[in-house]
Amino acid sequence: MKTPVRHSRRAILRGTGAMLALPFLESAGFRAWAKPAPAIVPRRLGFVYFPNGVNVEKWKVRGENDKYVSSPTLKSLAEHREDTTIISGLAHEKAMPGKDGGGAHARATSTYLTGVRVKKTGGNDIRAGVSIDQLAAMRIGHRTRLPSLELTTDGIRSSGTCDSGYTCAYQYNLSWKTPTLPQPAERHPRAVFERLFSDGVLSGYGRDSQSRRALQKSVLDYVLEEARSLGKNLTAADRDKMDQYFESVRHVERRIEKTERQDKVVPHLQIEKGIPDSYREHIRIMYELMLLAFQTDSTRIATFMLSHDGSNRSFPEIGVPEAHHQISHHKDDPEKLRKIALIDRFYIEEFGRFLTRMKAVREGESSLLDNSMLVYGGCISEGNKHWHNDLPIVLAGGRNADVELGRHLQLADPTPMSNLLVALAQKMELPVHQFGDSTGALPI
Repeated sequence: MKTPVRHSRRAILRGTGAMLALPFLESAGFRAWAKPAPAIVPRRLGFVYFPNGVNVEKWKVRGENDKYVSSPTLKSLAEHREDTTIISGLAHEKAMPGKDGGGAHARATSTYLTGVRVKKTGGNDIRAGVSIDQLAAMRIGHRTRLPSLELTTDGIRSSGTCDSGYTCAYQYNLSWKTPTLPQPAERHPRAVFERLFSDGVLSGYGRDSQSRRALQKSVLDYVLEEARSLGKNLTAADRDKMDQYFESVRHVERRIEKTERQDKVVPHLQIEKGIPDSYREHIRIMYELMLLAFQTDSTRIATFMLSHDGSNRSFPEIGVPEAHHQISHHKDDPEKLRKIALIDRFYIEEFGRFLTRMKAVREGESSLLDNSMLVYGGCISEGNKHWHNDLPIVLAGGRNADVELGRHLQLADPTPMSNLLVALAQKMELPVHQFGDSTGALPI
């Protein structure tokens, strides 16, 4: 029987310009030395945001608790029924129209994780609130190399006016470090990859990483010798796990390299060098990077904004060449509603694929999904009317945080969405009892 090697809780392999944090390996110090002892596994918290509302009738599930009947849109999550909870009745009243008039999309994105009504301004005097992910990052971010990770497949804007007199900073930023400072997301896969695995600057474009790519060498090439040395002291199961992990890293790296070899820039499709010309591929790479960030404990807090609210992205891959925001104002047109449902299913299918990948990563006797709480949703339900009540929300994972799964949680409408944010913070073992417009912690 091999003697466990006393590495730090997250062993890190280093090479010139490269750094590779290892996943959960029991024989590399991820289990307490006294026997018997439970595996020490961190909890993670992630948010995935989609814009412009849904086809409500195709989204809505029937029945309550574990007796619910799924819907046409959510049927692709059937294999994850026991790992998800569908939540109905949550609302963000702070995003609803008031004396400040229009601006539903700007308020939707900026209110979603803050629970506050943002100040209407098109200038620099912005004021939102600290988002729940950044509150968590302030409390536990010091435990990991990256306090939090913000991802997007969208454009990035922090100035100018976008929606009915609201600054673009509200509409394009989901995370807020302070009430006046958004935490920008990254859309370039290479920049995220280098942030996770480069020993250079956090921008992902340091001299070391550029030199490595010029030589067409993988991050794995730079840490191979140390990896081989470590491998001699691992159990057979952990060696297999490390091999699988290395293959996952290399697979993502190859996909990014393939994207970078694209020699075309397509302005009218908002495609630029380094961004996949396939939206589906862009989403999948970013999900993989989010998974690797959690798997290596590089961070425990992540957000992924698929698109900003009001996005006019088209979806030719699924037969929807029209702009999303434009058809979200469907006026009960059956053809527009059909296409909205196609977009809804496209997004939820990719989320389901992500859950499958998360569930396949083993951490001791559980999975990465068991140790992660993921919220998939948006801040508009009915796009034609800009409703901010009965929001489309799916909670996935969190079994090891005692989240009750496999049910439809039907709440009185409106129940503050902030109540869910409070509950998630408490499941992350943070002393949060009030947040935004919360009235208590949601029973999850």
